[in-house]
Formats: sequence, structure tokens, C-alpha cells
Amino acid sequence: MSGPSAGRVTADQVRADVAELLACDPAEIDPDEDLLDRGLDSMRLMSLVEKWREAGATGLEFPDLAERPELGHWVAVVAS
Repeated sequence: MSGPSAGRVTADQVRADVAELLACDPAEIDPDEDLLDRGLDSMRLMSLVEKWREAGATGLEFPDLAERPELGHWVAVVAS
């Protein structure tokens, strides 16, 4: 990956990726909403971990997201 965004996952990217998996508009997702209750499952969660690792969040692990499946938490963890 090259260019100015290489090695960094943005908050907007996290929100867009989650919304894509949930088939909804990114603005519809409340930052404190439980994404598992919204329909996200462990397989999709793992796919997000892999996608964001490839995009630069190299230290990200599945439990980082699974223990608090809320968009606000994920943005803080992934885009930090």
C-alpha cells in the first residue's frame, strides 16, 4: 500500500467498513451501540481485524474489538 494514507486507518474508514458489513448508512450507527446486537458476527469481526491490520493497524487483535463491540471503542482502538 502506498500514498498518504498508507499505514493508517481513519475513523471514517472504520465507520464505513462497519456500515458496509451491516448494510446501512454510516450515519445510522450509534457510537455506543452494541454491534453484535446490530447483527455483526464473529466471522465479520475477524474480517474487519484482517482488513484493518493490512491497512496499518498491525497490532490489532480480535479481543480488542470483541470485548467492546461498539463503534466508538473501535475507532479509538483502530484509528489511534
